[in-house]
Amino acid sequence: MVVTRLIEIPVSITPTDGIRALRQIGESRGWNMRRVQETRMVHRWAIIVPISRQARVLGLVVEDGEAIGLSIRSWSFVPGSAGRLSMVAFEVPRGIEGGKWKELLFEWSQSLPRCPWKWSFSERSMIGYFLPEFRRSRALFSSEGVDISDWEGIDSTE
Repeated sequence: MVVTRLIEIPVSITPTDGIRALRQIGESRGWNMRRVQETRMVHRWAIIVPISRQARVLGLVVEDGEAIGLSIRSWSFVPGSAGRLSMVAFEVPRGIEGGKWKELLFEWSQSLPRCPWKWSFSERSMIGYFLPEFRRSRALFSSEGVDISDWEGIDSTE
């Protein structure tokens, strides 16, 4: 059994984009991977009462190579009355902590179709402009060693 660390990050991308990016990185490095489909309990606020729902979780687990034990899981949910918020959870094995993990997360974020820690004004307004997830996303990417001031992904027109 591999000792891992769990990192959950709110992102502005869809779950399929996050999974696709890691799959493409793994395929380019020759890693064997398997898909994961699960459900997860999420909460939606209706007036003042939280309502629990099940969200579909998509995932990918690396089964060999230098990142054995690395996994990504991603899901979306509606936290309020409208708009979707997506989450990405990485299970990072201790074997790739430090520089390897920083490089891998940087490569993953650069291969996404849009900046994962930035939401448009209309997206933030629809979801809830002052939710702490927006600030937490930038803080988590920054604490993992990603330079959040300069994003140059495949579509850097933002």
